[in-house]
Amino acid sequence: MSLNVGIVGLPNVGKSTIFQAITSAPAEAANYPFCTIEPNVGIVQVPDVRMNKITEFIKPQKVIPAVMEFVDIAGLVAGASKGEGLGNQFLGHIRQVSAIAHVVRCFENPDIIHVAGKIDPLSDIEVINIELAFADLESVEKRIKNSGRMLKSNDKAVKAQALIAQPALEKLKIALEEGHPARSVDLDKEELEAIKDLHLITLKDMLYVCNVDEDSISEDNDHVKAVKELAAKEGSKVIKICGSIESEISQLDTVEEKTEFLADMGLEESGLDILVKAGYELLGLNTYFTAGVQEVRAWTFDDGYKAPQCAGIIHTDFEKGFIKAEVYHCEDLFVHHSEAKLKEAGKFRIEGKEYIVKDGDIMHFRFNV
Repeated sequence: MSLNVGIVGLPNVGKSTIFQAITSAPAEAANYPFCTIEPNVGIVQVPDVRMNKITEFIKPQKVIPAVMEFVDIAGLVAGASKGEGLGNQFLGHIRQVSAIAHVVRCFENPDIIHVAGKIDPLSDIEVINIELAFADLESVEKRIKNSGRMLKSNDKAVKAQALIAQPALEKLKIALEEGHPARSVDLDKEELEAIKDLHLITLKDMLYVCNVDEDSISEDNDHVKAVKELAAKEGSKVIKICGSIESEISQLDTVEEKTEFLADMGLEESGLDILVKAGYELLGLNTYFTAGVQEVRAWTFDDGYKAPQCAGIIHTDFEKGFIKAEVYHCEDLFVHHSEAKLKEAGKFRIEGKEYIVKDGDIMHFRFNV
């Protein structure tokens, strides 16, 4: 399982600059709108200091971290839902991601053109959110139009799903017409399942990424404060990234150089680290590890997964034939230093099918197929 995040925003807010810096992948970054047409995709390793500590006590032949996928989607503009710019094409790319990172320009620089001619992050956010809502509204209205046929279907399953979906669609239509996101609508699990195939953009979790200058990394400027105030009302999360700093970090070759650079800047972690952590939190994701002499590997799983489900992330046969799991926590390994000492301390456990896996667990699955 990999985390898939689409990076969206108005043209020239720094999306491609941030994408290129954190993924070290080539992405066009120019001082004019629509320099990104096709979405750029970058795969990054998820930084996790626990992996390095695990390898101090279990010496593997290789280390395989979890990965996170970023998709740099071209800048949207007002009217995108009606095809302005290359709107419909861009909106189609957004439907394919798991979550959205909305990059908002929160810095002043007269040399970098803003598509609206002024720096106003709240206005920028409104433009994007309204366009995404209108795009979803079109999908909802199409489904409502076709729901009569589905309600009359001889297929009991199709009819039952349509009956569940109908009130949900009406609630969504009202909210989206007012420019509110689908995630603001109170839908139960059955309703969410019934409309799942619509792939509504505004139903996805959204994170606001304030692109700031170096001076605003340590202390919020007025633009960032305004975004945080808005996000608090929405129940959304906000992080700050300085695109120029991330660009400099991406040019450094070694971990030591990057660590020294961050220290000189008075920073404890890079924008990439902050973004990955925020992404995991946004989607309710955790990490468990498998560890042995062949490899130490990180696996991403949904919070609340039980042992068989986590086993299935490695291979479906592991879940089908699950017998039990040998489990201990990485923090206990850091204290006791070996599996033998863990067993002596009673920290090495055998867990069954109902065990809810914890973030940081080290697991070995027993299965039979």
